[in-house]
Amino acid sequence: MTATTTTEPVEAGPYREAMARLASAVHLVTTQGAGGRAGFTATAVCSVSDAPPTLLVCLNRGSSAYDAFSRNDALCVNTLTAEQAAVAGAFGGRTAMDERFASASWGTLATGAPVLDGALAAFDCRIVGRTSVGSHDVLICAVEALAEPGEGEGLVYAARRYHAVPLVADGSETVEPLRRLA
Repeated sequence: MTATTTTEPVEAGPYREAMARLASAVHLVTTQGAGGRAGFTATAVCSVSDAPPTLLVCLNRGSSAYDAFSRNDALCVNTLTAEQAAVAGAFGGRTAMDERFASASWGTLATGAPVLDGALAAFDCRIVGRTSVGSHDVLICAVEALAEPGEGEGLVYAARRYHAVPLVADGSETVEPLRRLA
């Protein structure tokens, strides 16, 4: 591999192509409150700290869900199983918000944000910080509650497709290959 040094900024197209090569867990980020109920599919979610438990969520300001998230103070990060890929598709497209939520079953925890039934993990959070960076807002989220963990293979997005991540339950170090979902 040859590295090149330039003083020119990296263009958006090549950056998006490089980012498409990264496998990332798939999440539904949901909210409900004075700004309404909304949700979107996200891969830009990560842990910030475990003391106190804090997540970071990136939200595109051009998203149809942006207005609700900008007016609400709570959200839930629902990490998806491979079996929930269709729900990820509904929340990632141009589907009307009511139709998105009709595609699955929901509950709530401490904040009142929608929690997806059967999610691999669900982090119920208060938004404690917001920073604008480029086209996105970076939301800093204090975790207030966790849902009972779901079962199944994890769902990741890589090369512009969903893939299942088999979980190794027997403690072996054998890693199975990703299974591409339709």
